[in-house]
Amino acid sequence: MARSNSELKEMDLAALVEELRATKQEALNLRFRNATGALDNNAEIRTVRKQIARINTHIRAREIALAEAGN
Repeated sequence: MARSNSELKEMDLAALVEELRATKQEALNLRFRNATGALDNNAEIRTVRKQIARINTHIRAREIALAEAGN
């Protein structure tokens, strides 16, 4: 799941959206595990949140590039 920036850069928009969905689901699962005390490493939550931000950044960059290409 944890992909590098270079891997994210090579993905198309549909794959990025799917990766975002899967990462958000993982974040939800981590929050539930943390609430029940079953999560051993709390830093995983922060890592997943940062990964969501990276994916959103790549999606937004693609949207901006498409908008500029259309003008």
